[in-house]
Amino acid sequence: MKIAVITGASSGIGREFVYAVDREGSYDEIWVIARRAERLNELKRVCRNPIRPIPLDLAKESSIGEYRALLDENRPEIALLVNAAGCGIFGPFAESDLEKQLNSLKVNALALVAMCHASLPYMKDGDAIVNVGSNSSWQPVPYQSVYGAGKSCVLNFSRALGRELRPRGIRVMCVCPGWIKTEFQTEAEHDTYIRYVDRWYGADEVAKQAMKDLKKNKTVSILGHPVRRQVRLVKHLPVDLVMKIWCKQQGIK
Repeated sequence: MKIAVITGASSGIGREFVYAVDREGSYDEIWVIARRAERLNELKRVCRNPIRPIPLDLAKESSIGEYRALLDENRPEIALLVNAAGCGIFGPFAESDLEKQLNSLKVNALALVAMCHASLPYMKDGDAIVNVGSNSSWQPVPYQSVYGAGKSCVLNFSRALGRELRPRGIRVMCVCPGWIKTEFQTEAEHDTYIRYVDRWYGADEVAKQAMKDLKKNKTVSILGHPVRRQVRLVKHLPVDLVMKIWCKQQGIK
């Protein structure tokens, strides 16, 4: 049985990946993972590939155990794993809810690492992993300190894992989008703390670009020339200056 596995499939970038993967590939099943079962069940009506809804909260360690058990029971080939689940908190770290910050790390980084580890025994030459990072992966981001750190982990982990898996013929690509208008922004209290956004992109655009870049065997997928220019610039500027520019854009002293 050949499958694709997509986390964060109930909304945002994850849901758009479901549509893109369903449109461009042929699978015995697409396993869709997220907390909201009703959102996952909706995908059965709109996708041409068979959909298996798997309601799991990836902030809980037990969810990875449940996922491993499903793999052991079904013994599929995972042709494509997309780790798109994510959450974050914007605002001053010292004033934030610690549990929410830790949950964001669990979902954005720890669960992603665990999903890769659980899936790899079921992957072979020609299969691929897509991990969703962020434009924040490239720099420290004040007032998104934990989110940015988690996404930096995703980028560096993806690059290193991709190098390790090269002899096995398994590709790893990290997707690093800019500002995306999704439910994530509301949950992260975006409008309260983020005053400047150069440009919004659509989650569907991110998924579409990522699928193109995956076919080109790219290790990083970045949507939009402005975001690519920013990434190149950040690589050459001193870190303190990068953070100073960011804070000035957001009206933060």
